[in-house]
Amino acid sequence: MTEEEKAVQVLHGRVKWFDPAKGFGFVVADDMPGDILLHANVLRNFGQSSVADGARIVVKAHMTPRGVQAFEVVSIEPPPLAAPPGEEHLVPDPEELAGLPLEPARVKWFDKAKGFGFANVFARPEDVFIHIEVLRQSGLADLQSGEAVALRIVEGKRGRMALQVVPWEAAARQRD
Repeated sequence: MTEEEKAVQVLHGRVKWFDPAKGFGFVVADDMPGDILLHANVLRNFGQSSVADGARIVVKAHMTPRGVQAFEVVSIEPPPLAAPPGEEHLVPDPEELAGLPLEPARVKWFDKAKGFGFANVFARPEDVFIHIEVLRQSGLADLQSGEAVALRIVEGKRGRMALQVVPWEAAARQRD
C-alpha cells in the first residue's frame, strides 16, 4: 500500500453547512476533530448540486496543505421525513414513499428565501409544488431553474406536490 493510499480516509459525519453560491461547505466527522472541506465539484461528481445542512454523509478525504478535504462523496442520507406545514396528513411511511413512482421533471423556479418553488413534470401541464422542507429532507439545500430532477408526487390540498426530490443522476443510478 502506498503512502497516498494510506492517507485516504473514509469518514462518516454530518454536513455542517453547504452554500451552493459559494461553491463549498464543511462536514463534521463523527470521530475526528476539525472540519472537512466539501467542494461543489466533489458534490457534483456524486450527482448533486447541493446538500442539506445536517444530512448524514460519508466521504473519502485526504490531508492537504490547507487541511482535510473530501475528494469523493460515498453516500448521503437525508434528515428524517416530515411533511410541509399544513400537509402533515400526507406523510407516508418510507416503504409507501419508495413505492411512489419517480417522475422526471425540470425545476421551473425555486426561491430558497421564500421556502418553495415549482417544477414541471415532463408531458404534464400542471406545476408541482416543492416546499423547502421536502427539499431539505431529500438531502438538498437548493435547486436551480432548469435543473433536471425526479420527483415522488402526491395530490395535496391545492394540487400536485413533491414529497421527495431526487437529483437526476441519482434517479438514473436507482433505475440501473
